[in-house]
Amino acid sequence: MTMKEHIFLTTSRKPTQTIRTFCKDIPYTFATNKRINRGKLSLEGVAEKALELDLKNVVLVDRWKGMLGKIQLFNSSRDVLEPVMSIICVKDVKFRRDFGEKMPKGRKTRSIAIAASTKKTLKIEKLEDVLSRFLSIPVLSLEEAVSGSYDTTMQILMDP
Repeated sequence: MTMKEHIFLTTSRKPTQTIRTFCKDIPYTFATNKRINRGKLSLEGVAEKALELDLKNVVLVDRWKGMLGKIQLFNSSRDVLEPVMSIICVKDVKFRRDFGEKMPKGRKTRSIAIAASTKKTLKIEKLEDVLSRFLSIPVLSLEEAVSGSYDTTMQILMDP
């Protein structure tokens, strides 16, 4: 499944260098139309900018305890950001630069799927469903995702 470009990506008000690097890497995996460092822009201003660009889905990357840690998903409508779900906490992120020579420069993902977790919990199923709808990508069995014709697969894991 080819991704539609329909995401507006922004940072917290005072992004760390790690958050800025993460946000620069995201468009290589997920199709985004616009990425901005938020600066003094309020959440209402973010909603207005998203509507101006005709983008419904907004991803806000924020810090947690001084480091990259939170991702919030919103739908924009009438100059308001409506949360799609509670906060996604991120841990142990690898950047494109961490893969060295294995990562071709400039190559963007054309297709992505979510590989369904083998350790099903209600929280994991809900997150897979929300991300699938928000990003317009399918949830497949692990075998289908790996053997399929997808450039990238992602799997949702939770710490015990």
